[in-house]
Amino acid sequence: MYETNSNKWMRGFSGMKNRNHVELFHRHPANPILTAADWPYPINTVFNPGATLLSDGTTLLLCRVEDRRGHSHLTAARSENGTSAWEIDPQPTLLPNPEEYPEELWGIEDPRITYVPELGKYAIVYCAYSRGGPGVSLALTEDFKTFERYGDILPPEDKDAALLPHRIGDNWAMIHRPVGPVGAHIWISYSPDLRHWGSHKLILEAHRGGWWDANKIGLSPPPIETEQGWLMLYHGVRTTAAGAIYRIGAALFDLKTPERCLRRGASWIFGPEEHYELFGDVGNIVFPGGYTIAPDGDTLNLYYGGADSCIALATASIRQVLEWLKQNSL
Repeated sequence: MYETNSNKWMRGFSGMKNRNHVELFHRHPANPILTAADWPYPINTVFNPGATLLSDGTTLLLCRVEDRRGHSHLTAARSENGTSAWEIDPQPTLLPNPEEYPEELWGIEDPRITYVPELGKYAIVYCAYSRGGPGVSLALTEDFKTFERYGDILPPEDKDAALLPHRIGDNWAMIHRPVGPVGAHIWISYSPDLRHWGSHKLILEAHRGGWWDANKIGLSPPPIETEQGWLMLYHGVRTTAAGAIYRIGAALFDLKTPERCLRRGASWIFGPEEHYELFGDVGNIVFPGGYTIAPDGDTLNLYYGGADSCIALATASIRQVLEWLKQNSL
């Protein structure tokens, strides 16, 4: 088939790399690993999954699934190797329930999963969307089949939230991204019971000016607990004349006082380059929502949405990301 010069240019553009940039993340050769074509029932797109390892070593992705109305729900996909042969629930795993939870009227989105040993349960923090805007909701589960819903725990406009896996002192800690007159920055809040939240503290600000994260920032997957501190991967949004670009940066926070930022990377470390990240329902987006850690304790498997249209996988070394932060902090 004849290939036009325009097609050649687009093919070359989608594969371009910045060879002067350190490649900390490496895309899986089978990307995208999940698309709408894999789904057992009709949908529009699938993207922005939460992720966890189950007790038997199975990788579970709790995927944001958008139907043809434009409303989202959550569906689980399981894989023994975390890359292929996905077993997808034949029906939605967690549907909006606007009769009991009116904040879910227009769908539920972008889950983050944290296993909480004290509770023996998985905490799913997700965005509930309705007329009031996006808010933060919480559900607990032991098996991803039945769920204990807490409802809306942080009111609109707020999203990009995840629970830390254990208490800080006597209280639980939640990372989230409220939006208000002061901008769209990352905050932490504390709670004695997972229902009532206070002691709100701003912990990471979006830059001003021409920075890659100058417009707004938000948590990507739940923070990773390391010996050096809580490693946070966060997304930054730069608004350009051609639209927004979502990229990923890194920061490190104190283990015992997680509102204290120890290091913040001077540049982004992962951004849209491949065709499935550049082109889709919303182009120029990589949006990680979950990860697993390999048995070596260092290999990070990062699951992310590409262009709001598919799910992809990239791997990195936690040790190398921490070392990069040492060498490239602001």
